[in-house]
Amino acid sequence: MTERQLSIILAVVYEYIKTGEPAGSRTITKKYIKGLSPATIRNEMADLEEMGYFYQPHTSSGRLPTAKAYRVYVDSVTARARSRSSRGAEAWRRELMGRRSGIEDLLNYVTNLLSRLTNCVAVAAVSGLDSMEIWHIDLMPLGGKNVLALIVLKGGLVHHTEFTLPCEVEPGLLEELSRRINTIACEHSWSEVHDVLYQYVLGGLEEAETACRAAISDVDRFLTEQNYRFFSSGAKHILSLPHFQALSRLQAVLTLLEQEKPLASMVEQCRQASDLRVSLGDENETDGMQESAMILIPARACQQKAVLGLIGPLRMDYERSISVLEAVADALDDEAGEPGRLRKEEALNAQEKK
Repeated sequence: MTERQLSIILAVVYEYIKTGEPAGSRTITKKYIKGLSPATIRNEMADLEEMGYFYQPHTSSGRLPTAKAYRVYVDSVTARARSRSSRGAEAWRRELMGRRSGIEDLLNYVTNLLSRLTNCVAVAAVSGLDSMEIWHIDLMPLGGKNVLALIVLKGGLVHHTEFTLPCEVEPGLLEELSRRINTIACEHSWSEVHDVLYQYVLGGLEEAETACRAAISDVDRFLTEQNYRFFSSGAKHILSLPHFQALSRLQAVLTLLEQEKPLASMVEQCRQASDLRVSLGDENETDGMQESAMILIPARACQQKAVLGLIGPLRMDYERSISVLEAVADALDDEAGEPGRLRKEEALNAQEKK
């Protein structure tokens, strides 16, 4: 690809994002690349169409970008966005610094803020329930062999799960089992203590060993498999976007939020990469998401690892969306007591200059 072709791709994508209309050669020469004739631009656009970057909705119309063109544009945006802070970042940082009522309230606020600022669906996920510090676990009888486990994690996150034991147990036994689990697990992560729990908890409870082992195994399974707690906001915003007037596209987004497993896979990839990720079109493996886009970025909330994200149409304002997402993640890093990613980069640049 030549520099000229790159400039044309960026211009066509930008024009379509801003206007929603196909971009013609005259528009490109008048607004973006003034040193070339419309005929030259037209020939280049025809070549780029053959290369899979553009398509024409009608024979005589201008060109529209494909997911391949969006990828070129997004790569260019991500290279520029990190060197620039978003307008309003300081106000968001002050607002986040003032919210001290727990991780659940904080992430609900963050998703509402992101969806309002971008008109996209905003998501947040706090990762690794088994690696989060446990505050308290209660096992409560529901009748017969059924038990409710109430699990309170650091930051005020509350989870619960119901399971069935192999035999009925007395309420007093569940109370004693809860006490023993909390003695070991309180202020530690489940992944740190679950290996030693069996030995400690069963000491003196041998007569109920089967039920106790089953209870610990069920809590272990829940905390290990339910590896993310999700928050989302903004489904009402995308209803007004032309892209989501097609019911199948709207259903795909709602299904992704409801099923959570495909979303958890994408969140895990972002968390492991420790960097911003943008999935476009066919890069989204979830059925129906091939005409949509997702942006994810790692962050920290209340000292816990988290991921923030936006889901929207391919024709998303990536420049603003990425800038806003990075600014909010940066503000969350400050709220968690860590230097934001933008200030980290500034410090590294300063060290390199020295």
